[in-house]
This record gives sequence, C-alpha cells and structure tokens, in this order.
Amino acid sequence: MRIATWNVNSVRQRVEALVGYLRTVQPDVLCLQELKCLEEQFPRLEVEAAGYNVAIHGQKSYNGVAILSKAPMEIAVGLPGDENDAQSRYIEAVIPWGKTALRVGCLYLPNGNPLGADKYDYKLAWMDRLIAHARKLLSYEERLVLCGDYNVIPDARDVYDPESWLGDALYAPPTRQKFRELLALGFTDALRATTDAPKQYTFWDYQAGAWQKNNGLRIDHLLLSPQAADRLESVAIDRDMRARDKPSDHVPIRVDLKA
Repeated sequence: MRIATWNVNSVRQRVEALVGYLRTVQPDVLCLQELKCLEEQFPRLEVEAAGYNVAIHGQKSYNGVAILSKAPMEIAVGLPGDENDAQSRYIEAVIPWGKTALRVGCLYLPNGNPLGADKYDYKLAWMDRLIAHARKLLSYEERLVLCGDYNVIPDARDVYDPESWLGDALYAPPTRQKFRELLALGFTDALRATTDAPKQYTFWDYQAGAWQKNNGLRIDHLLLSPQAADRLESVAIDRDMRARDKPSDHVPIRVDLKA
C-alpha cells in the first residue's frame, strides 16, 4: 500500500502535475492540502480518469484538503473539537485493505505566524484538538496514517538554518512541544524511522533562490500508528517535483506499507 501526501498549493494550477504524478507514481492513496478551491472547482474529471475516487473538503481561495484513493472510501470531514471552526483543514477516510482497512487522516495544520497573535493561539489550539482526536483514533488499534502539511519543523536537522527560525511559528518551542506530544501518543514519524540524515526537506520557498541553494524545511509528515508502523517498508521524498515548471513550493512524500 503506497500512501503519499502533497501540499499542492492551488490544485487548479497543478492539474497536469497532479495527474502526471498519479499515473507515474501510482499511489494507492494521495492526500492533498491547500487546494484553494471549492469542491465544484476541483479537477474531479481528470483525477477520476486517472483511476481515483475523490473526497474533498474545499474552501474558497484558502485551505482545502482532499483524499484520492484507488479504492472506495468512507469519509468524515472536519477536525472535532470546535464547531465554530470554518476553516477546511481536515478530512479522514477509511479505505479497504485486504481483509481489514486503513484509516487515513489528511490535515493542513495552521501556519500560525506571527508569534504572540491570534493566529498562533489558533495553531496551538488546533494542535490540541488534533492530539485529542489522534488519541481517540489510536484507541481503535487500526492501521492509521495521519499525514499532511503540519507546518511544524520537528528538529534542527529539519531546517537549513535553525537559529534563524526560532522566532517563527513553525519552529517555536511550543510548536515543537505539541508535535512531540502527538508523537508520544504512540505514533512513528515514518521518515525518521528510516533515516537520521539531515536535509530531508519537503518545502523550499519561492523567494531568494531557496530551491537552488537547498534552503529547505521538512514540514510535511506521515505519522504511523503501531499497526501501520509494523508494516513500514520505505519512505521517499519526490524532490524532482520541485524542479519542474510552475511547481508547488512543497513536494510529495510517500510511504510503502507491506500487506
């Protein structure tokens, strides 16, 4: 089972790249973030023609998440814990896998900048809600992958210049502490289960030649429940996607889980 996640940064601008990725890499499941469109604006026909079922939680101009799956899905939309939260940042699917099933949570965690303002309070509160929901999901003892753009730099080796990011919401100590709380529930960071190497980046800013200088960040993560981690075979970052014409500033990262 191949599960990938990709912050596509405006899906309508990346239709050709998206369909090409589906046809070439053939993920069984692809989670998308930052769609920046409503459900009716999503390129459903092109994705379905590539052989995928589509579940979308869209929002005009901002946010938006989707799960694409070769198999049918049972879908739940929205992160529990705040009925007044109107931002489209979470979608969850249960997908058949042999005699059992895989549960996938696709998330687009808030950026949170600047520190000390309402946006950062929202980020931390959203992370608390995610921790509470993840604790409930783990209690099901299922094969679970919780993936997406976390907007969290977990460690110094995950950023090109750690000192310069200490005042940023992606790397601030409270942010990293919340991420560690999430991991401590029993999740495995899929990439770090396979390598300790630095510079395993998934994001390069469009500004200041960040891609050319390899000034990157690792902020897109796949977290595995114990039942999924037991089946982990490999992890790959599809860096080549960043070098193409009109790329997203993020690239896909994927795991292969054995049957």
